[in-house]
Amino acid sequence: MQFDSSRSQSLFHGIRSRELSSFRVRKRPFIDELALDFTEIGAVSIEHDASETLPLAISFCKTSKNSHIFAVSDEDGYVSLFDSRRKLSSALSHQENTEKARISDWVAHQNAIFDLCWIKEDTHILTASGDQTINVWDVQEKKCTRVLIGHTGSVKSLSSHPTNSDLFVSGSRDGSFAIWDLRCKINSKSGRDELCLPSTSMVKGAHPSSQARRGRRGKGTSASITSVLYLKDEIGIATAGAADSVVKFWDTRNPKSHITQACPNQESSSQKGISSLSQDSKGVFLTASCMDNRIYLYNVLQLDKGPTHTFSGCQMQSFYIKSAISPDADHVLSGSSDGNAHIWKVNKPQAEPIVLRNHHGEVTAVDWCQSEIGKIATTADDFTVRIWNIQTSYSSSSSSRSPSSVRRRVMAIPSAESRNLMMNEYKEPMDLGKEPGCSISFSSDETLHQINSSSPITASFLSTPDAHKKKFSSISDSNESFEKTPEAAMKSPSSVLNPPSSLKRKTIRDYFLAVQ
Repeated sequence: MQFDSSRSQSLFHGIRSRELSSFRVRKRPFIDELALDFTEIGAVSIEHDASETLPLAISFCKTSKNSHIFAVSDEDGYVSLFDSRRKLSSALSHQENTEKARISDWVAHQNAIFDLCWIKEDTHILTASGDQTINVWDVQEKKCTRVLIGHTGSVKSLSSHPTNSDLFVSGSRDGSFAIWDLRCKINSKSGRDELCLPSTSMVKGAHPSSQARRGRRGKGTSASITSVLYLKDEIGIATAGAADSVVKFWDTRNPKSHITQACPNQESSSQKGISSLSQDSKGVFLTASCMDNRIYLYNVLQLDKGPTHTFSGCQMQSFYIKSAISPDADHVLSGSSDGNAHIWKVNKPQAEPIVLRNHHGEVTAVDWCQSEIGKIATTADDFTVRIWNIQTSYSSSSSSRSPSSVRRRVMAIPSAESRNLMMNEYKEPMDLGKEPGCSISFSSDETLHQINSSSPITASFLSTPDAHKKKFSSISDSNESFEKTPEAAMKSPSSVLNPPSSLKRKTIRDYFLAVQ
């Protein structure tokens, strides 16, 4: 298993790069149309020693080289690694496919693992368990290198810093979230000689429940933290809880109180909890799966406006059901209590979602492959993980553009190149003194940009008949202007701005005196 060091840059990195060095940010890839089909490419069973167990969390590797590898945690405390590129046969049983696709597995906790997170270029993985601890694992050695202690309830969610893999945040059922730094000094050792590390900061009672019974001092008891996110701006954290549908945002430099919050506009959703949060690779959009059977999409730059889109159609009857926005922010994927997975197109929230139907139990954890756009994984209470992919016939948006958009793209030649084309076209009549071997060369990208035209010059004249008449009439007029006599050229208004080469005057005043 080899590891790649490439990283996806966030929106904030892109803006910073353009401001400092005028770096052109690469456009995000995206899937073409909502009418696309997702097909199942394989399914594996989550089992150990011939005993099936419920999968609870799933995560693809983050680097592009390893993005086809995914990890699954389960109710028995195992972590299993699978290769999604292995060819799985529908003729084989799930157990046989499991043996074919599984890379390795090991016992990470003696309790259920609710979440996991890849860090350090996919060489290590974090596991959040019901035993109230977080373990750091060396994937190659299957060895626990750190045990993180401090929570007093089951750890439910993990999220790593976007650029510094030593930093991450966790959320717990005890109502607190904690920030951790793996560079800190070890505090003590556990009974199994494992190195224990405390958190650098912890916020308790982040999402208090207004309806819960009051304590001795009149404060509402804390509700469980169900999901946390380390935002792409590198200093912000988003948290959600089981008490209400409010998403709170915190500054890690001073996390004593949240700096802002966002919630749905519907009053019926105010008392419904949130099961999961997700963000796209650029950090612009954030989704919140609410227990009112809706998924809310927020723009982190416009939180005061509330959710920009709302997606409905799935059923969320437990906090184990998760959702995830695609890395390119084009689609939203969610599990559901009806035994199906649902996919919505972000710019068409009112359209019916795509329904993936092959599971036979509540669909819980889901994830998108970071590099292979269109590949997804879903887990369910039928003890299986299913891998899906977009059909290869829908690979790019360029294959389905309208004729008018193609024509506009063909005509959109840069002005400098267009002038050069015109100069080459009329080189002999204009007698510009250029060398006969001069030609225009295009890069492969520019040639593709013109839709594989037979020649660049021919492509530049694709237009309507009226436009052809105007163009060629203007060209003929320009040719006539070159046949004018020197006297006519001197009296022409253009001669004031472009004096004939035969006039050798030292100043503009001399030139005006000569043409009077």
